[in-house]
Amino acid sequence: MPAYLIANVDVQDPEAYRAYAAQVPDTIAQFGGRFLVRGGESRVLEGEWSPSRTVVLEFPDVETLDRWYTSGAYQAILPIRERAAVSSVFVVEGV
Repeated sequence: MPAYLIANVDVQDPEAYRAYAAQVPDTIAQFGGRFLVRGGESRVLEGEWSPSRTVVLEFPDVETLDRWYTSGAYQAILPIRERAAVSSVFVVEGV
């Protein structure tokens, strides 16, 4: 079953975040993942959520998503995002 990583990213340091964003696609592709959403304008139809930069990744399954997230390649660049942005990230399975 496909698994999705959904993140709301409030970028604090755009230059550092660009360095992170430039490196992420190769790490995702290595695990058969792909971007479904990478930024863009968003608007809330219901509720109190205030999204900043929304990112949605799709992987073949949750196990593959977890292998990507814990991979050496991704863990090497994750600290860049952690310094450059405040993020909320979660995983959901579904079709």
